[in-house]
This record gives sequence, C-alpha cells and structure tokens, in this order.
Amino acid sequence: MAWAASAVPSEKSRFICIYPAYINNKKTIAEGRRIPLDKAVENPTSTEIQDVCAAVGLNVLLEKNKMYPREWNRDAQYRGRVRVQLKMEDGSLCQPQFPTRKSVMLYAAETIPKLKTRTQKMGGSDQSLQQGEGGKKGKGKKKK
Repeated sequence: MAWAASAVPSEKSRFICIYPAYINNKKTIAEGRRIPLDKAVENPTSTEIQDVCAAVGLNVLLEKNKMYPREWNRDAQYRGRVRVQLKMEDGSLCQPQFPTRKSVMLYAAETIPKLKTRTQKMGGSDQSLQQGEGGKKGKGKKKK
C-alpha cells in the first residue's frame, strides 16, 4: 500500500510539531529534550507553547489529545502537541525571525517563564521552603 500525497491535508503540510518534552529541562536528550538544558524551561505545557507562538504572530494549531511517544506519564499536563506553520504554501517563511524549528523552540523556552501564569506561581513558592524544612528535620533525626 503506497502513501498518497493527500494523506496529509495541504493546510498542515507546512506545519512543524512541537511537543512540550522538546523544551522541558526535566527531560534528558534520550527522553526527548531538543534544546540545551540551560535554555530549557521547567515542565512547559502545550497551551503555554501555543500562547507564546500565537502572541508573536505564528499560525498555531493545538492538538490537545496527542501525546509524545516517549512520554511514559499519561497525565493531562503532559498531553498535547502544538503545530506551528513555518513556511507558506510557496515555501517562503511566515516569520523571518523563525527560519527553523529550533528557533521556534528556543523562543518558546525563553518566553514561557515570562508568562503571567508563571510569574504568579513563582511568587507563592512556599512549597519549596516547606520541603527544605522537612529535609532539615529528617537530618536532625538521623544525627541522634
């Protein structure tokens, strides 16, 4: 059975796929990260990737029920795939500042930490303090 050229709709043919694992600093290269660790972001969601790409004027399509094949966790926060149009039908770039898929991933990873939802979460970081105290108590018990 041969693949037909019409198997992929023409409007999606110029779209690239970006999974959250590509820019997740919790992932290793083997687990699917595709950008350097120092530029990656902590647990990005497909919705956040869609938001930052759409804000810069890229043509974006969010596929909520798609999953990255290497992702073992089936939770809703790890679901999703973002399709981004890099090139027009004639092959010319949609946005000159995004010539490659890597440029889109690096931009998304750079911009996601600046989102309002991320900055508000950082303000209420009481959980990390409580975890630190819990660790100290555990160490104290071991010394006795």
